[in-house]
Amino acid sequence: MTGKYTALVTGASTGIGATYADRLARRGHNLVLVARNAARMVALADGFRHDYGIAVEVLRADLTDTADLAGVEARLRDDAGIGMLVNNAGAGLGGSFLTQSPDDLARLVALNVTAPMRLASAAAPRMAAAGNGAIVNIGSVVGLAPEFGMAVYGGTKAFILHLSQSLALELEPRGVRVQAVLPAATRTELWGRAGIDIARLDGVMEVGELVDAALTGFDRGETVTIPPLPKAAQWEAMEAARQAMLPNLRQRHAAARYHAAASAA
Repeated sequence: MTGKYTALVTGASTGIGATYADRLARRGHNLVLVARNAARMVALADGFRHDYGIAVEVLRADLTDTADLAGVEARLRDDAGIGMLVNNAGAGLGGSFLTQSPDDLARLVALNVTAPMRLASAAAPRMAAAGNGAIVNIGSVVGLAPEFGMAVYGGTKAFILHLSQSLALELEPRGVRVQAVLPAATRTELWGRAGIDIARLDGVMEVGELVDAALTGFDRGETVTIPPLPKAAQWEAMEAARQAMLPNLRQRHAAARYHAAASAA
């Protein structure tokens, strides 16, 4: 993807979203900032206009609100100038599955799954028709690791990874880049909102380093970027093992090992 374009960034008032906005502004791209906190976005927008001479629009929206989400979808469908969607808005949730309420979990899924899916669905057809564009989805390494004990949060991030990889297969032949970014713990306000003390966590990455690494991965054409992973070969080996299973996943009969177990019983 080349040239200057407008990037729409969700969750843009702070943390990863605000830093993405800053880095894209440095590259000369115009911005549409989307988040709930309008005052913060206005302050950021003023700074970006002053520092980088770009156009910035602030679009206040709560992406768990059906009407607000529909408004952002409409903007992505109709505005041909928007060449990049950064699906960053998301939330965490403290506690375990046994203590988390169904309503809180539903809100988590609405923000972490439904909103990015609908926004990608709004942007993708227009981008594919134009033969140009990019969708960046912010996931998490938790989506690879049930062992981290975040059942629903991790499930939402596993969805983001699967969505991104599937969209890449469908859209990249039509000129649309798709990237999933999988951070580990990053120093943002998400932790405090989830009731988690970030000071008790090890290996917390600074947000600027995370976004710079993610953009390097984007520039290199990566579909999946995992900034904290030291050895890319580990991800490549995992992907190779998964793809090696694919020819064996469509069978008319259950595998022989299950027939043997039934006979023994």
